[in-house]
Amino acid sequence: QVQLQESGGGLVQPGGSLRLACAASGSIRSINNMNWYRQVPGKERELVASITSSSSTYYADSVKGRFTISRDNAKNTVSLQMNSLKPEDTAVYYCKAYIRSWSGDNRYIDYWGKGTLVTVSP
Repeated sequence: QVQLQESGGGLVQPGGSLRLACAASGSIRSINNMNWYRQVPGKERELVASITSSSSTYYADSVKGRFTISRDNAKNTVSLQMNSLKPEDTAVYYCKAYIRSWSGDNRYIDYWGKGTLVTVSP
C-alpha cells in the first residue's frame, strides 16, 4: 500500500544542478531512514546518500561535497540536491525508505521507488 514516487530527473550539462524528490504516500505510520541509490546498466546499485529520522546524513565519497540530502517529515518526502554534476553521475536514481505502515504489521519495511533517470551530458 505504501508507495514511493521519485521526480526531478532529466538531462543536465556537466557542472549543472538538479534536484530530485521522493514522496512517500499511503498508510504511513512512521519513516525511519530514507536513502538515495543509483544504478548504471551493468553495474550494482550503489548507495548515494542517506538520512536518518534524526537527520543524520551519510554520503558516498563520490558525491560528498556536491550532493545534499534532506527530508521533510511533514510531507513524507526526501530530496537530493545535486550540484556540480559530472557525466559519471549519470544513472537511474532510486529512492528507498524504511517505513512502518498503519495497516501492516509492526515491522519497518524497505520500500523502493521505480527510479528516475539523471543524464549528465554536454
